[in-house]
Amino acid sequence: MATMTAAQKRAQSKAEYDAFLAACPSRKLLERISDKWVALIVTALGSAGSRQPGDPCAGEPGSMRYSELSRLLAGVSQKMLTQTLRSLERDGLITRTATPTVPVTVSYELTDLGLSLHRLVREIKGWAEMHMDEVLTNRAAHDTRSD
Repeated sequence: MATMTAAQKRAQSKAEYDAFLAACPSRKLLERISDKWVALIVTALGSAGSRQPGDPCAGEPGSMRYSELSRLLAGVSQKMLTQTLRSLERDGLITRTATPTVPVTVSYELTDLGLSLHRLVREIKGWAEMHMDEVLTNRAAHDTRSD
Protein backbone atom coordinates (compact mmCIF):
# COMPACT_ATOMS: atom_id res chain seq x y z
CA MET A 1 0.00 0.00 0.00
CA ALA A 2 1.37 3.42 -0.98
CA THR A 3 1.91 6.03 1.68
CA MET A 4 -0.09 9.24 1.34
CA THR A 5 1.33 12.70 1.88
CA ALA A 6 -0.39 15.08 4.28
CA ALA A 7 -1.79 17.05 1.32
CA GLN A 8 -3.18 13.86 -0.22
CA LYS A 9 -4.79 12.90 3.10
CA ARG A 10 -6.41 16.35 3.37
CA ALA A 11 -7.67 16.11 -0.21
CA GLN A 12 -9.13 12.65 0.41
CA SER A 13 -10.72 13.80 3.66
CA LYS A 14 -12.22 16.86 1.94
CA ALA A 15 -13.66 14.69 -0.84
CA GLU A 16 -15.30 12.53 1.81
CA TYR A 17 -17.13 15.29 3.73
CA ASP A 18 -20.79 14.38 3.98
CA ALA A 19 -23.02 16.44 6.27
CA PHE A 20 -25.56 13.60 6.32
CA LEU A 21 -23.11 11.60 8.46
CA ALA A 22 -23.30 12.35 12.20
CA ALA A 23 -19.52 12.41 12.69
CA CYS A 24 -18.74 14.64 9.72
CA PRO A 25 -17.20 18.00 10.74
CA SER A 26 -19.13 19.72 7.96
CA ARG A 27 -22.32 18.97 9.90
CA LYS A 28 -21.07 21.09 12.81
CA LEU A 29 -20.19 23.89 10.40
CA LEU A 30 -23.63 23.67 8.78
CA GLU A 31 -25.18 23.84 12.24
CA ARG A 32 -23.13 26.95 13.03
CA ILE A 33 -23.83 28.87 9.82
CA SER A 34 -27.55 28.09 9.92
CA ASP A 35 -27.90 29.83 13.29
CA LYS A 36 -30.04 32.97 13.06
CA TRP A 37 -27.50 35.17 14.85
CA VAL A 38 -24.70 34.01 12.54
CA ALA A 39 -26.83 34.78 9.50
CA LEU A 40 -27.76 38.23 10.82
CA ILE A 41 -24.19 39.13 11.86
CA VAL A 42 -22.76 38.00 8.53
CA THR A 43 -25.45 39.98 6.69
CA ALA A 44 -24.82 43.07 8.80
CA LEU A 45 -21.04 42.98 8.34
CA GLY A 46 -21.48 42.29 4.63
CA SER A 47 -23.26 45.60 4.25
CA ALA A 48 -21.62 47.65 7.02
CA GLY A 49 -20.03 50.19 4.69
CA SER A 50 -22.04 52.91 2.92
CA ARG A 51 -25.47 51.78 4.07
CA GLN A 52 -28.53 52.66 2.01
CA PRO A 53 -31.28 54.73 3.66
CA GLY A 54 -34.26 52.54 4.56
CA ASP A 55 -32.33 49.27 4.09
CA PRO A 56 -29.56 48.69 6.63
CA CYS A 57 -28.39 45.60 4.71
CA ALA A 58 -27.96 47.18 1.28
CA GLY A 59 -24.42 48.54 1.65
CA GLU A 60 -20.93 47.32 0.91
CA PRO A 61 -18.84 45.10 3.21
CA GLY A 62 -17.16 46.99 6.01
CA SER A 63 -16.32 46.91 9.69
CA MET A 64 -18.67 47.43 12.61
CA ARG A 65 -18.11 47.99 16.28
CA TYR A 66 -19.65 45.67 18.85
CA SER A 67 -22.09 48.37 19.97
CA GLU A 68 -23.25 48.96 16.37
CA LEU A 69 -23.94 45.25 15.91
CA SER A 70 -25.75 45.12 19.23
CA ARG A 71 -28.03 48.03 18.26
CA LEU A 72 -28.74 46.64 14.79
CA LEU A 73 -29.53 43.08 15.92
CA ALA A 74 -32.68 43.62 17.94
CA GLY A 75 -33.15 40.97 20.62
CA VAL A 76 -29.61 39.58 20.76
CA SER A 77 -28.22 39.32 24.28
CA GLN A 78 -24.71 40.50 25.09
CA LYS A 79 -23.72 36.92 25.92
CA MET A 80 -25.08 35.51 22.63
CA LEU A 81 -23.50 38.25 20.53
CA THR A 82 -20.13 37.74 22.20
CA GLN A 83 -20.28 33.94 21.83
CA THR A 84 -21.32 34.17 18.19
CA LEU A 85 -18.61 36.69 17.31
CA ARG A 86 -15.98 34.50 18.98
CA SER A 87 -17.13 31.40 17.09
CA LEU A 88 -17.12 33.29 13.77
CA GLU A 89 -13.60 34.53 14.49
CA ARG A 90 -12.46 31.00 15.39
CA ASP A 91 -13.87 29.66 12.11
CA GLY A 92 -12.06 32.38 10.16
CA LEU A 93 -15.23 34.10 8.95
CA ILE A 94 -14.55 37.43 10.67
CA THR A 95 -11.57 39.33 11.99
CA ARG A 96 -11.53 41.21 15.28
CA THR A 97 -9.47 44.37 15.50
CA ALA A 98 -8.80 46.07 18.83
CA THR A 99 -7.62 49.68 18.67
CA PRO A 100 -5.79 50.91 21.79
CA THR A 101 -8.00 53.83 22.75
CA VAL A 102 -9.64 54.63 26.07
CA PRO A 103 -11.78 52.58 26.24
CA VAL A 104 -10.46 50.04 23.73
CA THR A 105 -12.31 50.17 20.40
CA VAL A 106 -13.11 46.75 18.95
CA SER A 107 -14.41 46.27 15.42
CA TYR A 108 -15.34 43.23 13.36
CA GLU A 109 -15.09 42.64 9.63
CA LEU A 110 -15.74 39.72 7.28
CA THR A 111 -12.78 37.82 5.89
CA ASP A 112 -12.76 36.57 2.30
CA LEU A 113 -14.24 33.31 3.58
CA GLY A 114 -16.93 35.27 5.44
CA LEU A 115 -17.69 37.32 2.32
CA SER A 116 -18.31 34.12 0.35
CA LEU A 117 -20.83 33.06 3.03
CA HIS A 118 -22.37 36.55 3.05
CA ARG A 119 -23.39 36.24 -0.60
CA LEU A 120 -25.41 33.11 0.19
CA VAL A 121 -26.92 34.35 3.46
CA ARG A 122 -27.96 37.68 1.90
CA GLU A 123 -29.96 35.74 -0.73
CA ILE A 124 -31.65 33.60 1.93
CA LYS A 125 -32.52 36.69 4.00
CA GLY A 126 -34.00 38.33 0.90
CA TRP A 127 -35.99 35.20 0.09
CA ALA A 128 -37.41 35.09 3.63
CA GLU A 129 -38.44 38.75 3.49
CA MET A 130 -39.93 38.40 -0.01
CA HIS A 131 -42.00 35.31 0.77
CA MET A 132 -43.06 36.03 4.37
CA ASP A 133 -46.64 37.02 3.42
CA GLU A 134 -47.08 33.77 1.48
CA VAL A 135 -45.70 31.71 4.37
CA LEU A 136 -48.00 33.46 6.85
CA THR A 137 -50.99 32.77 4.59
CA ASN A 138 -50.00 29.09 4.34
CA ARG A 139 -49.55 28.84 8.11
CA ALA A 140 -52.99 30.34 8.75
CA ALA A 141 -54.60 27.99 6.20
CA HIS A 142 -52.84 24.99 7.73
CA ASP A 143 -53.79 25.95 11.27
CA THR A 144 -57.49 26.29 10.36
CA ARG A 145 -57.42 22.83 8.72
CA SER A 146 -55.66 21.32 11.75
CA ASP A 147 -58.22 22.50 14.27
